[in-house]
Amino acid sequence: METTVIQTVTIQQTLWPALLLIAAGTFAMRAVPFIWVHKHLAKQDGSSALPPWLGILGSCTTAALCGISMVPGDQVLSDHSLTAWLATGLGILATLLVWRKTRSMGLPILAGVMAFGIALMIPA
Repeated sequence: METTVIQTVTIQQTLWPALLLIAAGTFAMRAVPFIWVHKHLAKQDGSSALPPWLGILGSCTTAALCGISMVPGDQVLSDHSLTAWLATGLGILATLLVWRKTRSMGLPILAGVMAFGIALMIPA
């Protein structure tokens, strides 16, 4: 199968809107919580000091979305099977357990995504 110049141009033209949408979504995941908390704290006590978890929230959200998108489970998840529900439950449980132990944001995300992926790879 040979790719022609017309096909390549068509792919590129349809790819740019998707990339712009991804960029806008990534920006919104980082900016909206920051702006909301900043305004909420300013109204509440006049302080503009932001909580430390807010600086990490956007990066962790992006990391979680990136990690979960790399897990090969699209066909299992589209069937809404018991395996998908169990994998989701195990991912949440692993995330909560690691968070309780470490009180950080990076390791729980990694543990949850890994537990989710491993649960999907186990044959049903």
